[in-house]
Amino acid sequence: MTETVSALRRIALATALTGIMASPAAAETVYVKAARLLDVESGKYVSNPLITVTDGKIASVDSGKAAPSGVTVIDLGEDTILPGLIDMHVHLDGRPEYGGYNSLQFTDSFWAVIGSINAKKMLDHGFTSLRNVGDQHYDVYGTKQAIEEGWMIGPRITTANYALGATGGHCDETGFPPSMERTAPSVADSPDEFRLRVREMKKYGAGVIKICATGGVFSHGDTPGQQQMTADELKAVADEAHMAGLKVAAHAHGAEGIKAAILAGIDTIEHASLVDDEGIRLAKEHGTYFTMDIFNTEYTQSEGKKNGVLEENLQKDRDIAQIQRDNFRKAFKAGVKMLFGTDAGVMPQETAAEQFKYMVQYGMTPLDAIRAATVNAGDALGQKGQVGVIKPGAWADIVAVKGDPLSDVTVLEHVDRVIKGGELVN
Repeated sequence: MTETVSALRRIALATALTGIMASPAAAETVYVKAARLLDVESGKYVSNPLITVTDGKIASVDSGKAAPSGVTVIDLGEDTILPGLIDMHVHLDGRPEYGGYNSLQFTDSFWAVIGSINAKKMLDHGFTSLRNVGDQHYDVYGTKQAIEEGWMIGPRITTANYALGATGGHCDETGFPPSMERTAPSVADSPDEFRLRVREMKKYGAGVIKICATGGVFSHGDTPGQQQMTADELKAVADEAHMAGLKVAAHAHGAEGIKAAILAGIDTIEHASLVDDEGIRLAKEHGTYFTMDIFNTEYTQSEGKKNGVLEENLQKDRDIAQIQRDNFRKAFKAGVKMLFGTDAGVMPQETAAEQFKYMVQYGMTPLDAIRAATVNAGDALGQKGQVGVIKPGAWADIVAVKGDPLSDVTVLEHVDRVIKGGELVN
């Protein structure tokens, strides 16, 4: 009796804190039906699909078949369904409303709570998986654990923990005077030190390694084009991470840093704003993915000053925004593999799907943009066939929209229903 009461108290407490309790894990077969299904691999629609889901995974996908009588059916009516979306560049434990030094008014644990709330927001907007590429205090790994233990509802999270970088670089604490010295625990300044940092991040749950190969927009005292890690350091990270079975994402705006990261064996290049023709050629040759966040500048420029973002950072954003968008078009046209990644946290996490229309504006078809956020992302996560597709063996992560996303990609900005692991979560 005491154990039962204790369990009920834990459930009540979690409900009070988050307002969202996960349903018990699916143990029986359920069926999902809709008017049509977008097969993202073939680019074709399947009429009247019936998806059989057992223990959260897809057992079969049929067309025009009726569900057996007396079973649980999630009927999505006239909606179009497609795989759950995947954002490959997210920062859950932050909000853009607190720019510049405004974030210092909050206690450290505030950001862990914010991260959990943002995770649910992104799930509600169709992102059933995401890759979190840098946080503080291992906040997002805690959110991941809470989701996996059933204490809250949220997306599948692959997290990097701290992003690794050089002293004084984009991933260090660069906004303070010497009298308030703060050094990020992920700082390293030699190949051996970077190897140690990779091992530390893995020790505390990292599913991907994030590095800062160049300067950035929202750091102080550097420029986005400045290379900040040596070729030997980049290779040490790649080798150590790959030995541990982890992929590596490199924050890299500058052309030289991008090329050095590709040659070192880094798996994905984040931002890629100032990439040159040689960098594009190398990315295609090595099969390196680009994750280019070509939407968030709209928010930064319209709301950043009000939110406390410093003029130094606003100017850097202005300097590279259009260059990045033009290079997105060039890289995609050249055949570089592209991922959907928004840098969510720079803009509100719940607006991430608005990037689809910019990807189409700058050269992609709607199907190309959708593939970047589904099948391509699943492959880049190392979860090919598990997420980003609707086919047997994959998790039953599904979004439903009203309309035709192949003719109007903006319908993805307003998903109708969200299913994760065969359970209706929104």
